[in-house]
Amino acid sequence: MESSVGISMDNRAIVTTKAWLEEVIVGLNFCPFAKKELVNDTIHYHLCSDTKLSTVIDDFVEQCHYLEKNPEIETSLLIYDKGFLQFERYLDLLDAANDKLYQLGYEGDFQLASFHPDYCFEGENYEDAANYTNRSPWPTLHLIRESSIEKVLKTYKSPEDIPVNNIELARVKGNDYFANLLKNINQN
Repeated sequence: MESSVGISMDNRAIVTTKAWLEEVIVGLNFCPFAKKELVNDTIHYHLCSDTKLSTVIDDFVEQCHYLEKNPEIETSLLIYDKGFLQFERYLDLLDAANDKLYQLGYEGDFQLASFHPDYCFEGENYEDAANYTNRSPWPTLHLIRESSIEKVLKTYKSPEDIPVNNIELARVKGNDYFANLLKNINQN
């Protein structure tokens, strides 16, 4: 793994996101489908440093088109290294991006998953370790091909248990475990 020393902030955001994906999402098996895409190098990492919602949504639209035109890419991670650090503002971005998917007619083609350093499930305590199932080093939108999800879910026994198992594992590991893991990822 590259050290963050001498790496520009742009590269650092991508490097830390890749490390998080490897150590948390794949390493703890939060997404049993991610390992294949990581190994096959079919994940597109896109950095957006803009902070204005309308500009970011335009960029999001471009990423939808990119994924549509590149069928060899299974999924895209849109990483926001300067904007949307406040969770409530990030939720505005998520809502706007979901609305745009619908407006563009991509509903049924793509769906979004969301990750944020301060992610908190609605109605849950911020300190609940379960929130770490969606906490990442940077605000991130995960643009996923629905056809890929459908195909994989047909082969996975009890896919409805995935979130339940993830929450259970996160609570067993605890806040300190995840806080230290993310801290180490951000320092490397």
